[in-house]
Amino acid sequence: MTDAPLQGGLDTAPSTPAQGIWDYADITRGHLRVRTLVSVRWVVIVGQVLMLVLFGVSLGYRAPYLACAIVIGAGALLNLLTAVTWPPQKVLGDREAVTQLAFDILQLSALMGLIGGTANPFILVLLAPATLAAATLPLRPLLIVAGLGSLCSMLLAVLALPYPSIRPEPMVTLDFRLVAGLANVAGIALISTYVRQSVVEAARMALALDVTQTVLAREQKLSALGALAAAAAHELGTPLATISIVAKELAREAPTAAVKEDADLLIAQAERCREILRRLAATPDKASDAVHERLTLRQLVQEVIEPHAGASKDVRVEAIVTGAKGTASPDIWRLPEIAHAFSTFVENAVDFARSEILVSARFDAETITIEVRDDGPGFAPEILAKLGEPYVTSRPGAEGSRTGHVGMGLGFFISKTLLERTGATVTFHNARPRGAVVSARWTRAELEAI
Repeated sequence: MTDAPLQGGLDTAPSTPAQGIWDYADITRGHLRVRTLVSVRWVVIVGQVLMLVLFGVSLGYRAPYLACAIVIGAGALLNLLTAVTWPPQKVLGDREAVTQLAFDILQLSALMGLIGGTANPFILVLLAPATLAAATLPLRPLLIVAGLGSLCSMLLAVLALPYPSIRPEPMVTLDFRLVAGLANVAGIALISTYVRQSVVEAARMALALDVTQTVLAREQKLSALGALAAAAAHELGTPLATISIVAKELAREAPTAAVKEDADLLIAQAERCREILRRLAATPDKASDAVHERLTLRQLVQEVIEPHAGASKDVRVEAIVTGAKGTASPDIWRLPEIAHAFSTFVENAVDFARSEILVSARFDAETITIEVRDDGPGFAPEILAKLGEPYVTSRPGAEGSRTGHVGMGLGFFISKTLLERTGATVTFHNARPRGAVVSARWTRAELEAI
């Protein structure tokens, strides 16, 4: 048991190549907005001006300040044109973003070349464009921007005016400049990798959480439909009884055979409607009230295993409920989160169990625990270490799957998230001598009060 499907297909992959759409949606597309670019640039430009003020006024360094002002003015002019030309909410294409950030690197490099190159501690500003690219652009544009920043860092080690100083003699050696350039390259690589990985994980998690919200909304909608069916069965019973009585009176006092025939038809159709409503009201999974109905643990585990009891002739699915001696069995609210999550775990276990799946519920005065255990090979070590994260799966393909389901690695993540929202502590481990175990534990007071 390593990954769980979604009943309904949200976790279904039509083909292996299609998984890339899910794994990297909103990651392979750049999302650098003009508003973000312009705002960051203004901050950098203000910083450049303050740096020159520090050098010229506070420290009294001699430097080509006119040339520096021209370089800063060019950056400010481009930023103003960018803000005026494009609407703030525009998302830049990859080429547009690379062009804009490349200009920023060249502008920063020109300024640093006038005031010492890599001998100037402010050479760290070259990390800014690469960091912004890592946070907002796909991998290939990021590599272009980071590569250009690294190239300029090394060129500034040998192609730069001396570091401005009150003293005319040089203050740093070429060796120091080269090492400082390499340090800047290392900084660009390290920070870009760190930011890129963080953005990728955040985007994957956001997508998976969106799917979780969709699953929960679907489960709640189905529960609401069941409650609506129960309400309809109750409310329509009275008018149907009235129609039946009136039709019987008409049949008894019918002046002609045709009228009696119509009255008999009304009676038959009213009885048919009442039979349909009786079936709706008698089917728990179709006519339950998800807000007000409570059920026992035994009823819950039976509902969980019922859809999968005949899923495979090779696997037996059983349920058991045990409790501490002298402790009353708890009644809990019917929660679609719990039913969906454990149904997902059981369906997943069908693909990996050898012959048996056991769904057990245990309770005492303090806690309630529900567990799904199979007698299959158990979780692979590399899967177990990441289980519960999105896009983790080792489910066999449709041709090797008893259920015919091909998952995308979202099932366990969604189920774990749904259970944790009810206050459960969810754990995954391997049993001895074999088998996989999924367990959820609640405090009894919390689950009974939900």
